[in-house]
Amino acid sequence: MADRVYRPLVSTTKGLFKVLGLKFDIVGQEYLPLTGGAVLAINHTSFLDYAFAGLPPDRAGHRLVRFMAKEGIFNHPVAGPLMRGMHHISVNRDAGSEAFRQGVRALKEGELLGVFPEGTMSRSFELISFKSGAVRMAAMAQVPIIPMVVFGGQRILGYGHRDFSRGKTIAITVGAPIMIDKRADAHLETGHLRDVMGVMLDETIARYPRVQGEELWWLPARLGGTALTPQEAKTQRTSQDDQDDQ
Repeated sequence: MADRVYRPLVSTTKGLFKVLGLKFDIVGQEYLPLTGGAVLAINHTSFLDYAFAGLPPDRAGHRLVRFMAKEGIFNHPVAGPLMRGMHHISVNRDAGSEAFRQGVRALKEGELLGVFPEGTMSRSFELISFKSGAVRMAAMAQVPIIPMVVFGGQRILGYGHRDFSRGKTIAITVGAPIMIDKRADAHLETGHLRDVMGVMLDETIARYPRVQGEELWWLPARLGGTALTPQEAKTQRTSQDDQDDQ
């Protein structure tokens, strides 16, 4: 597949990372396959998670990730042509069967497929409920799921927050591959995936650098931060938020 759009954008994005002085703390990169299809199951706290989640596969084997993203992004006059040029997959939340088929096809063709099982960004920076699509696609294509946790992007660009000052850390944890039997219960396996990623999230946050006296609005409330609790975050979601999710 020709990538005349994607690879130049990757180079540009990495240049922007340098301009911002971002520090990347990546653990588990060795779990990423150098060839063949796999589902990357990624948590979602920032509008920049697509760019951050693509970095470990690029570093590990110069691989690109085809992301599944909501249909509205593809309708944007600027983002839409770029998304199509990078061969990402548009998801219509009311009729997702076509996106599912495209995802399975990409996996069977040996692509890395980036999926956000939560389906939306988390305001609490905790994991919210998972949809089963990632598990079902991996089972149908008979490829592994690689769990991935990205933390820190919300400090740069998230709901109601933009801060492009230099020197922030992005911590990324890549987990061991999970194989799903075709006959497995997708809901049980999705629960297992969420449990695994919950442990990974805690491990990632535990090593995330903190500054004495810093306001910890970006840290989950149960870990001493001042972020919304999951229940508070749930009650604050609006229909406009759904349109803004990426």
